[in-house]
Amino acid sequence: MVLIDEYQKAPEVLEAMKAELNRATYPGRFVLTGSTRHDALPGAAQALTGRLETLKVFPLSQGERDDRHEDFLALALEHPEEVLQPERSQTSREEYVGRITAGGFPLALTMSSEAARRRWVRHYVRLTLERDIRELSNLRQGDKLGLLLGRLAGQTAQVLNVASAATDVGLTPVTAESYISLLERVFLVHRLEAWGTTLLSRSVAKPKIHVLDSAVAATLLRITPEKLLSLRAAASTEFGHVVESFAVGELQKQASWNEAVTGVGHWRHLDGYEVDFVVERDDGGVIGFEMKTSARIQGSDMKGMSRLRDALGAQFVGGFALYLGERSYTFADRLHVVPLDRLWTPMPH
Repeated sequence: MVLIDEYQKAPEVLEAMKAELNRATYPGRFVLTGSTRHDALPGAAQALTGRLETLKVFPLSQGERDDRHEDFLALALEHPEEVLQPERSQTSREEYVGRITAGGFPLALTMSSEAARRRWVRHYVRLTLERDIRELSNLRQGDKLGLLLGRLAGQTAQVLNVASAATDVGLTPVTAESYISLLERVFLVHRLEAWGTTLLSRSVAKPKIHVLDSAVAATLLRITPEKLLSLRAAASTEFGHVVESFAVGELQKQASWNEAVTGVGHWRHLDGYEVDFVVERDDGGVIGFEMKTSARIQGSDMKGMSRLRDALGAQFVGGFALYLGERSYTFADRLHVVPLDRLWTPMPH
């Protein structure tokens, strides 16, 4: 096996690989890794079409950080009641804040302090904007790319508003759209597409935008653990958005290695009902997730999930409110409340 890292910097190697694979096509001979999406490369880099399987590698999940097997999504898809922990969560708000602001980049996690980690993240973002994106495209207004990324961070976990972000940084909506696509291609942001747009006539079809790593989101928004724990109103609102992006990221990581998952998205209704993350199984079964930063779940927190359950009927397998409280319990028919840390804490045996 031959491993080639950052292969996008020398795409001519792909033609040589193609010639070699034409002689012997058995799989597993080459592993290519890079910091840019394969489909973002110039046409010459598409030489391996039909011979290449692509895999999106996310930052480390919380289970990978802790060297734990994560079984949450797999259980939720098949046996929703089995994800309810019999024991109370022991994770404090301080620990949640620490995990979320630390993110999942391996090198960032090795930093000796929070300040050092923020410096690493800022350096990573700057190099990605100045180096990786410049290799993909010759930008006429590249100086505004960082400003645009900052505006998108301000929209994280919200329905993407390209026009607003464009106006804020002095770009046309068309240019802003092309720049957002570039930011997706270097794995800084991710569009979570709308799911179930034909389910109800007033379902919203616009995607949500998420900063891919929660440490990047926290750094761009200039929110520190100290600010979050002070419970200042502005920081609390931003924290809610970052928590949602963090939880969606953890669920996407588990979905990426689950072969039963055929689609993910968010569901939003024009009347205000929404479900932050929806996962669909290969047989059409659906589970939904709402993310809350409170330590208590109220009836209003489950309105979107209830509406989705009623619209789907038997197709709805289960819904989960992930929160910062201690207990797991069933809230209503097929609706459950689960501490956020259940995503990476396996059931006791």
